[in-house]
Amino acid sequence: MKLFDLSGKVAVVTGGTHGLGMAMAEGLAAAGAELAITSTTPKKLDEALEYYYSKGYKATGYIFDVTDEREAAQKVALMEAAHGKIDILVNNAGIIKRIPAIDMEVEDFRKVIDVDLTGPFIMSKLVGKYMIKRKSGKIINICSMMSELGRDNVVAYASAKGGLKMLTKNLATEWAKHNIQVNGIGPGYFATSQTEPIRVDGNPFNEFIISRTPEGRWGNPEDLAGTAIFLASDASKFINGQIIYVDGGILATIGKPANE
Repeated sequence: MKLFDLSGKVAVVTGGTHGLGMAMAEGLAAAGAELAITSTTPKKLDEALEYYYSKGYKATGYIFDVTDEREAAQKVALMEAAHGKIDILVNNAGIIKRIPAIDMEVEDFRKVIDVDLTGPFIMSKLVGKYMIKRKSGKIINICSMMSELGRDNVVAYASAKGGLKMLTKNLATEWAKHNIQVNGIGPGYFATSQTEPIRVDGNPFNEFIISRTPEGRWGNPEDLAGTAIFLASDASKFINGQIIYVDGGILATIGKPANE
């Protein structure tokens, strides 16, 4: 399947040390890509690299904060020098603060916006300069269902992810002429270590997600791998400015009454 083959490609995955970021990075590596993984936590990065090595994948780690433009510029230049190029950028690093809007401090709001929206802009700008010179590149922004919907207590996160959707569309508009495709993935609710405590029978939120999702289940992290490979490969070379929601059908339906 040559259209999906990523052999010889270099993929930068921010926050690719755990959870959905690791699942997508592993998918790219399985398709042949060489990984450059970023993190702000040395211990997590070391553990992730050990995992990638155990699978036989080629991976390198970089410690830096994607919201620090000067530091990010230095590390992106280092990646370019070390790997010879960056073909794929996955803007996955993000945070969430679950606080009611009326109680949220402006500093907390700004922090979420900085990591979840400004960080992807900084990384896209820095990597994009090299991609423009080469007239080739794939940028994948990890959006969310909150790019489309609101929910209690996630006002900053939803604001950032809504903005990330529009950043995706605008960068696609500006850079398509350089043969750069900028698209997004919007994950639904997934079975990760973060959601494990609530994914138990009898938990109201667990029951809500299962009943709200037409497929009747939480997503598995590996369910994202195929979409990441598709958007990173030649199979999507005429797709630009789109968000693909991998949500088991949640956004496609109004839902159903309880116990129906």
